[in-house]
Formats: sequence, C-alpha cells, structure tokens
Amino acid sequence: MSQPRAVVIGGGIGGLTAAIALHQRGWAVTVLERSPALTPVGAAIGLMPNAQRALDVIGLGDRVRELSAWQGAGGLRTPAGRWLNRMDGQAAAERFGGPLVLLHRATLVGLLCDALPEGAVRTGTAATLADPGRAPGDSGDPGGGPGTGPRAAVVDTAYGALEAELVVAADGARSAARRTLFPGHPGPVYAGYTTWRVVVPPPGRPFAPHETWGRGRLWGTQPLKDGRVYAYAMAVTPAGGHAPDDERAELRRLFGDWHDPVPRIIDAAAPGDVLRHDVHEMRSPLPAYHRGRVALIGDAAHAMQPTLAQGGNQAIEDAVVLAHHAGPGTADAAPDLAAYTAARLPRTTAIVRQAHRTGRLAGAGGAVTAALRDHLVAGVSRLVPGLVLRNFDGIADWRPPQRPYAAGTPRGQWEEGRAEH
Repeated sequence: MSQPRAVVIGGGIGGLTAAIALHQRGWAVTVLERSPALTPVGAAIGLMPNAQRALDVIGLGDRVRELSAWQGAGGLRTPAGRWLNRMDGQAAAERFGGPLVLLHRATLVGLLCDALPEGAVRTGTAATLADPGRAPGDSGDPGGGPGTGPRAAVVDTAYGALEAELVVAADGARSAARRTLFPGHPGPVYAGYTTWRVVVPPPGRPFAPHETWGRGRLWGTQPLKDGRVYAYAMAVTPAGGHAPDDERAELRRLFGDWHDPVPRIIDAAAPGDVLRHDVHEMRSPLPAYHRGRVALIGDAAHAMQPTLAQGGNQAIEDAVVLAHHAGPGTADAAPDLAAYTAARLPRTTAIVRQAHRTGRLAGAGGAVTAALRDHLVAGVSRLVPGLVLRNFDGIADWRPPQRPYAAGTPRGQWEEGRAEH
C-alpha cells in the first residue's frame, strides 16, 4: 500500500511540527522552505503548557522542558521600577498543569528537524500552490480544474510540480497560499506597533524576570537556561520604520532611562543582533482554515499580536490537531479538513481578539490613560491575587485530542523535574 503524500509549505515551527505529526501517522512528508537554511525568525519562544502538551503527542515535550528555563515568576513593573504586580510560577504551574518554559527558537527548530527523516526538509525551495485539489465529498471545485471527482493538490517548485493528498500551508502572515485560497480576504493588518528582540550574554548582576509597561512602550527581560538573557520590546510607531543608525541605538533612545537591568541589557546587545519586526494581526477571521486538500496553520491562518505569547503555541496546536484529523497514512487516507477548521477556527479567533485587547491595554500612550491602567492593575492585583493568571484560563489548560491527553489526564513530568529548575 502506498503512503499518502503531504507537502508542507514553510519550515517554521508550525510547519515542522505538522510534518513530524503527519510522519508519525504514516504520511510521506516533504517540507519546502524558501530560505537557504532553517534560520528561525526571532530570538526565543515561550511555550505554555498547552503547546507543551501538543509536543508531548509527538514525543518532544520532555526534551523541550529539559532544555528550557522554567518561567512564571516575576511580574509587571513601571519604567521607574515600581512593581505593579508579582506572579508566582508555582501557582501558574499548578493552575495549568505545568510550567511556562522559555528556550531559544534555534534550539526548538533543531529538535524538530532531528525528529524528521533525512531528506524530508528541502531548503532553498520556493513553493507556489498551483491547485488546491479536490477532496472526496467536496461540494464545490475550489481549484476550478477539470473534472468533478477527487484530485490531488499541486505545488509548483523550480524543480518541478509535486502532487499531494494534503498540503499544509505554514507560510506565515504574508501567506501566498492563503491569498490563493481566499483571494477576497483582506489578510492581516498592522497592529500599530513594532517589536524588537535580542538575546544577550549574562548581564552580571542578577535580576527578577519582569515585563515593564510605559506609555506606548513595553519591555520584557527573561533568563534562558544557559544564563543568557532574552529581551523583547514594543513601541507604538508607524509601520515600516527603521532606526536612522542601528536598532540598538533606537532601543537606547526609547528605553535607556528605564529601571535596571534594562539599560544593561541594551548595552550588552550587539547592534547587528537586535531584530525588529512590525506586528500584524488577522483582525478579520477567515471563513475556514482549509479549502480543497489544503490546510492553513499558524500565522497563515490566524496571525496574532504577541501579547499573550501564543503565536507559536497556537501553530503547534494547529499542527497536532491537523494530524489528528488527517487520519492514518494509508492508501485510502481521507483528511477531514472540515473537522480541523471546526476545531481550530473558533479557538484561535477568540485568542486573536484577546491578544488584541491586551495589546491595546499594554500600548496605552496617553499620560492619563497609562496612569489609570497602572493604578487599575496594581489595585486589582492586591485585591484579587492571581487574577492575571485567569487571562489564560481556556488557553494554557488546553489538551490535544490525541493520547496521552485524549482522556483528559494531565501528565506529571513537571512535578518530577521542577526541583531541578
């Protein structure tokens, strides 16, 4: 019996996770990545328990936790250093059945690549969705091609066309595959701010992990397991901007007078290592996350603001749920992409909207509005400890439809290893 074929367009975290999950179900998988190498965009990624559970399904959850710094402690500060609230990492882990962990994106990408068979990933290979195909039972003909029966999807590359029973479009917020499937959809829009990210050597003196909210600006500083520090920043600014000199100098101008260790982190950064990216979000949801034999995952389906740290997490969720509904890789494979859309579209649309609301709160730029926000956060945190964690109810406690979580039984590895972190 021949294996059904799956082509994944895009070699990011979501695309690689989908490839692994499908491969483990028996599909013959090819990942097409246009870049000459799998160089992750971004410096680090926080993985909440929901994404870790998805990684447990493909056998990588324990390894990710082993290589990560366990997070959750710290809190929210003002630019002068005053704490608005403090968070307890143990309370978060108990509430959601596991810790928040942080690791370098390159580490995660390396783990994902190692879990795929040799030759499955083709770098330096641009791909174009030529025909979304037609799945058994489709009532329409999304590709406009000949005939009315099922047919494979077609992906064009410089090395020839590839036919597949399933195409996974993991080609990011500017997804060309999404535009092919839904040409009338407006796509993502600029969220109103840009972000910077950098990883620096240990800064010397210890510090408490924190996120700091200013007027139209935000800064976060978190430790990685190897002692390096991951920092991220946000500022409300017109789209498409760039520093007149370099982005480290821009960070100095925006954040150089904020509380310690912010200036030290900026000074420790090499100018060329500071990444800057405008933020886009899918403010108008798609009508579906599939068409024909093509499924959209990650930012291609639901680009969101990073304010809930869920962009990569939701892409990982997408990947394992898609593999669940794709079914086993047998000759008569019939992916149920409508079930995939039904499982993912309502959940991710709600998270996109919640991230948007949080972004508006964090990005408050007026003096009165920002002061009122800080007063409200501090007051509510004193009156209702742990209230911040409730923002992640229904998000961080999600469980995949596959084993070991199908029966709703949480895994307990974090209990065994937390003393080591």
